[in-house]
Order: sequence, then structure tokens, then C-alpha cells
Amino acid sequence: MNKHFERTGPLTELSSYPQWAQDMIADCESTKARVLDHEIWKLMMDLRLDEESTANFMLGLWPFIERFPSFMALSLLKTRYGRSPGDNLARRWLVRNIRVEQNHAEYWIHWSEGAGVPRERLLGEAPPHGTDGLPRWCEDICARGSLAAGIVATNYAIEGVTGEWSQMIYDSTKYRESFDPSVRTSALKWLHLHAAYDDTHPWEALEIVCTLMGTDPSADDVAHLTECIKRSYTSMILLGDRCIQNCPDRLLLSEAAA
Repeated sequence: MNKHFERTGPLTELSSYPQWAQDMIADCESTKARVLDHEIWKLMMDLRLDEESTANFMLGLWPFIERFPSFMALSLLKTRYGRSPGDNLARRWLVRNIRVEQNHAEYWIHWSEGAGVPRERLLGEAPPHGTDGLPRWCEDICARGSLAAGIVATNYAIEGVTGEWSQMIYDSTKYRESFDPSVRTSALKWLHLHAAYDDTHPWEALEIVCTLMGTDPSADDVAHLTECIKRSYTSMILLGDRCIQNCPDRLLLSEAAA
């Protein structure tokens, strides 16, 4: 069954969405927490991320940042105007937000340069081995999965958790003040834009997914969407692990814990 869903409550309150969506999000919460609790953010905020790890992070995430609008375009190709309320909602939202994303690659370059990784390396150097899982997964699910699966994996899961870790870093006075005042504003613009203070993008994505799926999707369909969310989170965890695998301070922490 696929009973029609139309949100009546506030956009940013989970109770506004069907019970299956609330249960799905609860099921994914522990995996999301592993992203937000990753050592890379603490090392970054404490200014203990060494040069190699910083470069791994900037270079490793660059393909995902640069190609993010194309993932959304792959989802847009699946929509058909007038086919369903979910199609119409997704079509309008994707067209609008692909345009919003157009300058974010340049803002990432500014952050990278401010952190000591020049533009030439981002544009000309291959990302570190083992950091390609996230963009490969997003491209695959947006190209070959359902419209709902692509949106829940990228625009709900990735955008949502990225807003939260971006906010943690941007809120760190120690980290912000580590940038030279002459470049601080431009270097931190990507973080500022992605910090989750009032970010509604993940909620809007969730509304689209629920409108596409209805109030009573099959258990198999819900399980698939849940797995898509968890795989997006896990891809970010693995990328973070790869970026700091040789970080001296991480190794010291690991030895102390052992």
C-alpha cells in the first residue's frame, strides 16, 4: 500500500512525518552518532590535525563536493512533471537547489587554501587512495536507485549530518581564529553556509521522500531506504578513518586507550 502523504505539521518536527519515517530515523541514529563522534572533528577543532591528514580531508572530500550538483541532477532525471505529488515536489526542489550548490565548490577551495592545501592540489591531484567510497556510493544510488533512495541517501542523510559536523567546527572559536584575519571570512564561508542552525534542506528532502513513499510503504521499501541512509553515514565514517589513519595525535590517543 502507498497511501498519500501530505505534511500538515511543522517542517522541522519529526512528529509531522509518518510513523515509518520516524522509526527509520530512530533506527539510523546510532550510525549517525558515529559520524558526529568521529575523532577527525575533535582533532580539527583542537588544531591537532597534522598537514597530511588535513590534505587527506580536503582532497578526499573534494570529488564529493565538486560532483554534488551532478548527483542531484541524476535524481532530477527520474522525475516526471505531473506524474505524482512527490515528483512535482522533488522536481521543484531539485531545480532550485542545484542552482544553490553552484558556488559551493569554490567555497570549499577557499577553505582548503586557508587550511594550507592549495587550489592546484585540489584540481590536479588524485584524491588519497581509499577516500572514493562516498562519491561512488552517491553516484551509484542517484543513478541506479529509486528517486526516493537517491534523495534520502544524499540530500537527507549526507546533507543532514554534514550540517551538524559543520556547525560543530564553525562554533569552535579556537578553530575559527586559527585562520589569518585577512582570509578568515572567505575561508570559513563553506562551513558557515553548511552549519545547521536553520538548515531546512534535510527536512525538505525527508518531506519529498515521504510524499513519494506515502504513509504505508512496504516493509521491504522502508528497509531499503534505511540501509541507504546507514550506508551514507558509514561511507563518511570510513572516509574520516582514512583521512586520519596516520595522524600522530590519533595514534597517540589509540595507544593511550589500549
